[in-house]
Amino acid sequence: MRGLAVFAISVLLTGCMVGPNYRRPAVDTPQSFQYEEKDAHDTVNIDWWRQFEDPALDSLIAQALANNRSVKIAAANIEQAAGLLTQTRAPLFPQVSYSGSATRELLSNLTATPVPSTVPNPQSSFQLLAGANWEIDLWGRIRRLTEAAKANLFATVEARRGVILSLVASVAASYIQLRTFDDQLEIANRTLATYGETVKQFELKFKYGQISAMNVEQARSQYETAAAAIPPIKSQVVQTENGMCILLGRNPGEIERGKPLSQLVFPAIPSGLPSQLLERRPDLAQAEQNLIAANAQIGAAKALYFPAISLTGTFGVASSDLSNLFKGPARMWDYAGSFTGPIFTAGAIAGQVKQAEAGQKAALLFYENAIQSAFRDVENALSSYRESVDQLQAQARLVKALSEYARLARMLYDGGYTQYLTVLYAEEQLFPAELNYAQIHGSALTSIVSIYQAMGGGWVNQADKLTKVPARRGS
Repeated sequence: MRGLAVFAISVLLTGCMVGPNYRRPAVDTPQSFQYEEKDAHDTVNIDWWRQFEDPALDSLIAQALANNRSVKIAAANIEQAAGLLTQTRAPLFPQVSYSGSATRELLSNLTATPVPSTVPNPQSSFQLLAGANWEIDLWGRIRRLTEAAKANLFATVEARRGVILSLVASVAASYIQLRTFDDQLEIANRTLATYGETVKQFELKFKYGQISAMNVEQARSQYETAAAAIPPIKSQVVQTENGMCILLGRNPGEIERGKPLSQLVFPAIPSGLPSQLLERRPDLAQAEQNLIAANAQIGAAKALYFPAISLTGTFGVASSDLSNLFKGPARMWDYAGSFTGPIFTAGAIAGQVKQAEAGQKAALLFYENAIQSAFRDVENALSSYRESVDQLQAQARLVKALSEYARLARMLYDGGYTQYLTVLYAEEQLFPAELNYAQIHGSALTSIVSIYQAMGGGWVNQADKLTKVPARRGS
């Protein structure tokens, strides 16, 4: 038996694995990004959200990483994949089991062949056995399945990193959007108060016959325009807060604020080459691990064409007397080898091979498509940032010009040199311009979040550490 075991081990170690070995496919990557910023910095491995210099945002992201349900689900998926890997590779090692039995039986003396008087009746039987079974992985079927299970485990790890990446970006973007709505609400309330004072003044002037009723209604129309803009903004504030609460793993409610939108610092633009996305982005790493798993499944399917070789053995003791169970004569053992292989399967194995090859092809195409999509995401984010910054500067100039226009129009009206319609026209243009400026400002900040999300980076590992530390909730 020992010689047979040594032979089996040597065969196992020198056995081949059928099927293709994985090699990373050649990928056509551009040399650089078309819209890459000249003043970009190597910041992909730092906690980039801290560059906004808002402690409230830092706290919210820490809470989300510690409490978000999607992160916890992803962690549970990793544990499940790890258990599957352990189960899959277990047949590489001998499977040892034990069994035991004890029976006592009374035989009937009224049968055609009565029990001889020399035979004890009732009879006792005791048995204690240890068995082993080992499938020799000569063709690498189990090793290929293990390779696939290991790749699936790594894929779930990358999927969790992808959840963390999206979570941090979502919290940061949602917070910026929330502060944008806060800014717009402040503008609307300030404008409403200004228009309200104008209405009061005009009502007094009309009372004493200084202006017509038309001027009063013109001022009132301004006031109601600003009043109508406030409820939708408040609704967006509530919806954004509730969405953020889900990201934070808490029930819907208010979100703590920090600095206003105008005081948030623009983070540095991260630098990097397109080829580095293959290592930085979790979704690309996940797609590649899925490709590795699909590639290994081809070998596992092809191994079914070859015979399966197994070794079995049993060692134990058996006796009709419990007191003699562990004596030498009670010992018993056996060992055997077996092999089984297909002769005619009506295409069952061929179908599995074809299925595995098609799965590998699909995984390869998905991997290639994911890479191209990653390049697109980065280019779009860089372009969006550049255009939003230019738009923000132009909008700032527009707001400044309209503010001066409204001031001069008011002065001319107060001096009696123009009609109120001129003031009304100027102020009607200024109010939406100020709202648009806040929106564009928020979009410019959000575009930087999109750049970090699109480029990936070592910052995901930094964020991952925060998922293991209980976050202290803000007040």
